[in-house]
Amino acid sequence: MRCFVTGGSGFVGRTLIRALVARGDEVVALARSDAAAEAVRAAGATPARGDLDDRTAMERGMTGCQVVFHAAAKVEDWGPRAEFMRVNVAGTENALAAARAAGVSRFVSIGTEAAFVDGGPLAKIDETRPLPTRWVGLYPETKALAERAVLAAATPEFVATVVRPRFIWGRGDTSLLPKITDAARTGKLRWIGGGRYPTSTCHVENVCEGAIAAAERGAPGQAYFLTDGEPVELRAFVSALIRSQGVEPPTATVPLWLARAAAWSTEAVWKLFGRRSAPPMTRSAVHLFGREVTVDDARARRELGYTAHKRLADGLAELGVTM
Repeated sequence: MRCFVTGGSGFVGRTLIRALVARGDEVVALARSDAAAEAVRAAGATPARGDLDDRTAMERGMTGCQVVFHAAAKVEDWGPRAEFMRVNVAGTENALAAARAAGVSRFVSIGTEAAFVDGGPLAKIDETRPLPTRWVGLYPETKALAERAVLAAATPEFVATVVRPRFIWGRGDTSLLPKITDAARTGKLRWIGGGRYPTSTCHVENVCEGAIAAAERGAPGQAYFLTDGEPVELRAFVSALIRSQGVEPPTATVPLWLARAAAWSTEAVWKLFGRRSAPPMTRSAVHLFGREVTVDDARARRELGYTAHKRLADGLAELGVTM
């Protein structure tokens, strides 16, 4: 199978390229810079120079491919709205248009449970939960809008699907873990409400397993949650991740109500003064990591044959820690 990957130089993209190459698939990956081209080449893909703004470059790279895996996204939880819309929404629409023009038959987008962050609880949700109409934060909003575009583009001839992993982690993480570790190292990390509530997780290898299964067996216009299995305690899990980086996790806590108030007020100050750097706490981060967030992946297991082959204990062992 010949595949095209966007976001191939990122944490998920690099792992996905290696998984596809290990299966014997041929992979072409979008690369917007020399550094990105080198990263995807090192993972085993052929670079296709261009970015999400360039439909022509993507169509050229996708020609002859059977599947597109769309992993590119702006994943920060702060920044200009126009940039989130350009990358997450318009970028997804451009990738969809290029795939259709190139004659690709299957399109898998890497979504997120964050698309459901509307201020309400996210406990034991499954695919019967509709996407909200309002969101807390630009990342949740634009990822939800991108997901809607993917699912709306689906036809029997163009099988477009979305997988929704929760809390992606694993060896080689260049996204979330460095931020958490830096916050712990500098004394800025606090457990919201004590942190002793359940969370779903999804090892990066399980994300790739689910994405490949969706490419092979996903139904047009459908979405699938992905997890490692049973939820774990957030504090115990994040503490293990932090210790894997040689840093001791914090013990200090902050009440949920205070974290919410601090995030709201901090965002207001940042907006008032037009600061581009991320504030120390955001409302979306509080909703995603300040209380239970659990999702049910039964549909992916039932319809895709998803197994979450990478066990949580094994993933932690690769990092040299246990819970």
